[in-house]
Amino acid sequence: MDALLLVSFGGPEGPEDVMPFLENVTRGRNVPRERLEEVAEHYHRFGGRSPINDQCRELKAAIEKLVDVPVYWGNRNWPPYLADTVAQMKEDGITSAAAFVTSAYSGYSSSGQYQEDIDRARAAVPGAPEITKIPPYCLEPQFVDAFVSATQKALAQLPEARLVFTAHSVPLAQPGRAEYDTELHEVAVRVHEASGAVPKFDLVYQSRSGPPSQPWLEPDILDHLRTLYSLGVRDVVLVPIGFVSDHMEVIYDLDVEARDLAAELGMRLARAGTPGVALAPLAAELFERTRRG
Repeated sequence: MDALLLVSFGGPEGPEDVMPFLENVTRGRNVPRERLEEVAEHYHRFGGRSPINDQCRELKAAIEKLVDVPVYWGNRNWPPYLADTVAQMKEDGITSAAAFVTSAYSGYSSSGQYQEDIDRARAAVPGAPEITKIPPYCLEPQFVDAFVSATQKALAQLPEARLVFTAHSVPLAQPGRAEYDTELHEVAVRVHEASGAVPKFDLVYQSRSGPPSQPWLEPDILDHLRTLYSLGVRDVVLVPIGFVSDHMEVIYDLDVEARDLAAELGMRLARAGTPGVALAPLAAELFERTRRG
């Protein structure tokens, strides 16, 4: 293999990008315009710019220092688009690459859809290089250790806090949902055991977007905070184990909505960081494993 391809979701770089980006994300899903406008306000609250692209740039730069091949970057929903990146790889003479996706879990949304993106991008570029997607890596010790370290830093602020692990909710009927949920529970157990936190912990979900009639993974983070408060819990550390980086879903759903609710209830809340650029050594290691076969 003569290249590593970083594949990510993408995000707007400025206010004028927000609505076109959301239209890309939801194309073909018949999402009402008013819902898009509502979500757009989440981005505008942060200047119309998602942090995810900058974090990909930082991760790409860090990986480049650890591997002996070129590192490329392509997104699903915003420039640099994956197909454009694959075209550039072909032009540069790349014949085969491993793809490291900024999504660590199994399941359709977390893994299968990215494989489809890679296949679609290759189909759009005649003579495209072979691209092997690196398998889900959520159970790799380096991934778990990154969350243990982040959780311990948050617990330093609230030593007796209840750990509440969060992840993106998906429909119960989505292919691979059971494996996704199982992996999340396993990561939560491992992080909790290694962090030295109080005995009980919870796994909850965020960012549900489907119709009310469609069953999704529950409980919702905000509903669960209310439940914990009713049970007498006053200190909570949120650990977003479902996420590789602090993109908009994390900084709005947790740092705005959950934090505002906690303040309203009278709960103290801290949040653990996501791995971000700390995943560079893992990406390099997984590339080498893939290259060796």
